Amino acid sequence: MTIGDYLAEMNLAQNSQAYREGSHPGWERTAEAGLLQTLPVIAEKHIKVVINGGALNPGGLAQKVAAAAAEQNFDLNIAFIEGDDLYGQVDKYLDPNYGIKHLDSENGNVRLAKNTDLFVQNRELHKVVCANAYLGARGIVQALEHGADIVICGRVADASPVIGLAAWWHRWSETDFDLLAGALIAGHFIECSGYLTGTNFCDFERYPLEKLIDVGYPIVEIAQDGTMVLTKHESLNGIVNVDTATCQLLYELQGLYYLNSDVVADLSDIEILPEGHNRVLVRGVKGRPPPPTTKLAIFYVGGYQIELTANATGRNARAKYDFMKAQLDYGIKQRGLDKLLDIFEFQILALPEEDADTQASGTSYCRMFLQSTSPDALRGFIDIFLWFAMQHFSGMHCTNDLRTLAPPPKEFLVYYPALLSQSELKEKAVFVDSKGNRIAEIVVDPVKTTQPVAAQLSYETADPVDLAKFGETVHLPLDTVVLGRSGDKGGNANIGLFVHEDDEYEWLRSFMTRDRLQQLIGRDWRPEYWIERAEMPKIKAIHFVVYGILGRGVSSSSRLDSLGKGFVDWIRARYVDMPRKFVERYEGKTYLA
Repeated sequence: MTIGDYLAEMNLAQNSQAYREGSHPGWERTAEAGLLQTLPVIAEKHIKVVINGGALNPGGLAQKVAAAAAEQNFDLNIAFIEGDDLYGQVDKYLDPNYGIKHLDSENGNVRLAKNTDLFVQNRELHKVVCANAYLGARGIVQALEHGADIVICGRVADASPVIGLAAWWHRWSETDFDLLAGALIAGHFIECSGYLTGTNFCDFERYPLEKLIDVGYPIVEIAQDGTMVLTKHESLNGIVNVDTATCQLLYELQGLYYLNSDVVADLSDIEILPEGHNRVLVRGVKGRPPPPTTKLAIFYVGGYQIELTANATGRNARAKYDFMKAQLDYGIKQRGLDKLLDIFEFQILALPEEDADTQASGTSYCRMFLQSTSPDALRGFIDIFLWFAMQHFSGMHCTNDLRTLAPPPKEFLVYYPALLSQSELKEKAVFVDSKGNRIAEIVVDPVKTTQPVAAQLSYETADPVDLAKFGETVHLPLDTVVLGRSGDKGGNANIGLFVHEDDEYEWLRSFMTRDRLQQLIGRDWRPEYWIERAEMPKIKAIHFVVYGILGRGVSSSSRLDSLGKGFVDWIRARYVDMPRKFVERYEGKTYLA
């Protein structure tokens, strides 16, 4: 059995307008290529396949695959799942009488980013481009039970294909919540291609580099009892061990409770244990009934944006950028653009190295990021930038391509994660023949057993230890000892940090408080942010969610790292007072793959 995870939250939005204009098929082209290339082996080995690459048009991709299978005389049953695309009903959900709610609206500690729900009041200016509900695994199970060999989905949750295959294979019921929760986390482990097998891995420098080039994708073996073994094909490159697994678990977590349309996974007691070479055992996941709601991902046109960059060389680069910013602020005020720009950020991305031995290493970048509902206001800023182009600071330079230097304003999309009652879903599993005829339709009933969502746990450690207990300290980057991973959850960034030894964890849980993380965030901290903190003692990890730091989310965030992937590497690079004995454990340490 195999799954394919092709969707990020932006895929649907980026292609939706082109799809409705007839210039895009609606499905992910790599999903099409993957299925058509592997049809012979799927038919020969009777492999069950479930993918979410159908995106906006799973029925269209199902028809194409069914036609290709028939042309090659493969006896394969092709089904697709429909019911996630609610674009045609969005007026109903955005009607003030419906009272749509943001996913984070029930968390009293969270302040939503400016203009988050402005589109609800001004639909003409902020046109909705797509609205897709996150479906669970029930439709997939129905399709498999009725004989499907290939199931093509649109916006099911990332883990739903794994849950569907495991529940169908093991004959789990909809209320086997501990078992379903295990499959949910199994799906979380193997999403994102090679993230489990050694890519996006913070400790890669301690491993043979050749083992991390062109890695194989992960495999998960899910047992009847919901436990799992993580592994990979023995002939392919990559690394699967406790560290790569822990990193991937901590990627884009919501907190200790991981929500899905079928089940809520409680990660408080999760264990990740070595099981052999490139084999890791995961157990301890507990399940609860799913929430009565699911996520409705709405994307709308937020306005227009531009980005420009400029370079400064030399020791006084910051002073040069201050000069340039003063020029631009003057021009903006003179032209009255200050009232038309929603965002103008002048970001100094890096400063030159000291005593640089190449001009490149002695040069830094700044990035100007602007958003407005008026494209004319952004064009006006470009005029200001060009006006001062020959009044620049000493040595200012940037690209020689004027088309890149002064790009035209482009539309940007904003992500609004809304709450939708699962009872409103009209889901079906549909079988098609080679001519695209719908030869069978199975209605999928909404989930029957639900439970209101419990607030995510957030707490400091119950019994912190006096840090002096750990002896002499040295002032070094946190990454000398601490591993981790981070990612985006809408407008929020999550970050998980973990260590190897018990005494290291005793230090980490006492040291890494909410205040400590805020301190490490430094000048990036804003009073409207809020930090959630929880502990995972059996994997020696501390998990945080920083609410609001990504603004309104990846597609409209002004942050260069809009997906939050580099957030952990920045925090781990901050200098802290760390016990010398921990540092000495890892000096020069390397690992075999």
